[in-house]
Formats: sequence, structure tokens, C-alpha cells
Amino acid sequence: MSSLLEVADLTKSYGSGETRVDVLKGINLTVAEGETIALVGASGTGKSTLLHIMGTLDRPTSGNVLFGGEDVFRLGEAALATFRNRSIGFVFQFHHLLPEFTAVENVMMPLLIAGMKRSEAAVPARELLAEVGLGHRLTHKPGELSGGEQQRVAIARALVLSPKLLLADEPTGNLDMKTSDEVHETLDGIHRKRGVTLVIVTHNEKLASCMGRTVRLVDGRVVSD
Repeated sequence: MSSLLEVADLTKSYGSGETRVDVLKGINLTVAEGETIALVGASGTGKSTLLHIMGTLDRPTSGNVLFGGEDVFRLGEAALATFRNRSIGFVFQFHHLLPEFTAVENVMMPLLIAGMKRSEAAVPARELLAEVGLGHRLTHKPGELSGGEQQRVAIARALVLSPKLLLADEPTGNLDMKTSDEVHETLDGIHRKRGVTLVIVTHNEKLASCMGRTVRLVDGRVVSD
């Protein structure tokens, strides 16, 4: 497998002087195309910070993030935003769905923002919702869906632009065990069908055990891979 993402000598600090907090302390990590990785470790070890930098939502203090060999943080802000929208999908613990829109409208939203016509955007949105088991819930708004269903809508939305990399930050963190298992199965099915590269931050040992690799962070450093 060829390398999709490389993180080299990555550091991240907040504040300065006596108030400075070093969150990441020289992270090196390579993610191959089609790989599935769980980032694990105690709270405060830098897992989510690393994920956000890998997804270009935050900038490192030093070090490099190479996507397909290109140092993405050398791009201007507009080019970086375009790259992020086209290449990376995000799923968070809280789904961030728009409550006034239906499931299919929520999934369509990235396509509409990208300039696609509504009639055209509806086609892949419906297909993805069917793929995650929600073909019968297209016209339901988030408030009419269970927590697990809402998270599956969020997964469909993250995939609608066909990203190369899917990043998930505690995707089952606020779900019960049964619903968590359903979300695990959804993510696994998506990976098997689409081959999308998947990196997940999780405290859920069962979910982590389903990934191809487990990368453990302690105090801002990778201690096992």
C-alpha cells in the first residue's frame, strides 16, 4: 500500500512562557491508503489535537503534514480549505446536523455548497443514506432520529464528496453499547465497500480492536504502533 498521509516531527503548543502547554511532542506517523487506524490513550494525551491537525482543522506549531507527498500547510488558506473539503471527511462525537433540514438535505449540504444542483446532489445523498441503512428515513429531521441514526447521517454526509480520508473523533462517545456496535458496523461496511482510509480517535477498546492498527499516545508522544 502506498502512503496517503505522513506526519513528521509534529509538535503543538498553546500559550507561551510559563503558561505554555506542549500537547504534541514530536509525532511521527505514516498512514497508508486504505488503512484503518485507531488512536487511543487517556484523556489529554493529544489524540484529538493530532486528528484535527491531520485533518487541517488546526495548524501545528512545528513539523509537517504530507498528503500524497504534498506539505498541505504550505497551501494558502483558500487552497487549504478546498483541499480539506475535497479530500477529507469528518465525523465527530456530536453529529452537528442542521436541525431544520431532513436527513437527505443534511447529506446533500456539502454538494450544494460545492455548487451542485439540488436535483443532482439528491442522488448520491439518497444512495449513501441507503448504504448506511437509512433509506427509509430520508425525509426525517434530526429530532425525529435516534442518536445512532443521527450519527449514521453524519457518516453519510462525511462521505458524500468521496474523500480519500475519513477522520472520526469519538464517533460512539455518547452512544450506548448496542448503538455503538451499529455505528462500528456502519464504519466497517463503508471501509470494506469503498476502501476509504479511516483514522478514529476512541476510548472504545472494542472499536479499536476492529481497526487494522492501534496507535497509542501517552503525554503527547506515540508510545506504541
